[in-house]
Amino acid sequence: MKVFYFSAPWCGPCKTFKPVLQQVTSELGISINDINVDYDAMYTEKYNVTSIPTLIILDNQGNVTYRNTGVISKALLETTFKNYK
Repeated sequence: MKVFYFSAPWCGPCKTFKPVLQQVTSELGISINDINVDYDAMYTEKYNVTSIPTLIILDNQGNVTYRNTGVISKALLETTFKNYK
């Protein structure tokens, strides 16, 4: 599983969601690829990210298995990672 988190420093919802994401991934031992959409256009274009925050989970073959745009609760985030891990 590979996790991409698309955000920007100026994004209010991103600032709210990032600490929750960091806590959950730390507790579950999951590493994330933190993509700043202002500087990492390659990934933003590749995964067609047009709104932030966006969370994308890839399987071991590189296929998108989960995609969410916007803030989600800590409980839903934990469930999501456990389902795709």
